[in-house]
Amino acid sequence: MADEQDVRDAVARSRPVGPASADNALDDAGNGDGSHWGSAAWADEHLARTLAAWVIAHELMPCDPALADTAAFCEAYGIDPADSANTIVVAAKENPPRYVACVVLASTRLDVNRAVRTRLGARKASFATAEETRALTGMEIGGVTAVGLPEGLAVWVDAAVMTRGRIVLGGGSRRAKLVVEPAELHKVPGLVVVEGLARVVAVEGER
Repeated sequence: MADEQDVRDAVARSRPVGPASADNALDDAGNGDGSHWGSAAWADEHLARTLAAWVIAHELMPCDPALADTAAFCEAYGIDPADSANTIVVAAKENPPRYVACVVLASTRLDVNRAVRTRLGARKASFATAEETRALTGMEIGGVTAVGLPEGLAVWVDAAVMTRGRIVLGGGSRRAKLVVEPAELHKVPGLVVVEGLARVVAVEGER
């Protein structure tokens, strides 16, 4: 497994997907308010600064950190999984590894082995571990969002996400969720909408 510095070095070597931005940079020194990179306070402040810099219309929805994982969150807060969008980091199994962030509805399943792997041009691809994801984004699983990711990390959004009226994304940390209209995602530098990135999850009893 790649360690934290390996993961961040891999992103630094990647081709940037958008214009450089101080608000979109990973900052080991923290935000100047006593928070440190990768903490909930850092993630909250980093997201707030990025939303302001990119002028993204949004709402922030408070969330019990213990209920931040998708299934528990949707059940506890009455959110339709078809309106909940997960940001999932995938790793191409290479040396050095390459990473991509994929945004898919919770009612669908990311097609890692075909759609993502083929688009990456990789022989093998798999979900990044929680440790890799945190090392790469500064965000914990349950809080990872498409807004404010490091510049070298491509962001692919399944086309089905863009058909919803509003979507609920991770809020940077596990203590909040980000609510936006899908069109606001076009303000994320380098974001690409991809047809067929995810597959609809079959309802039990259906074939």
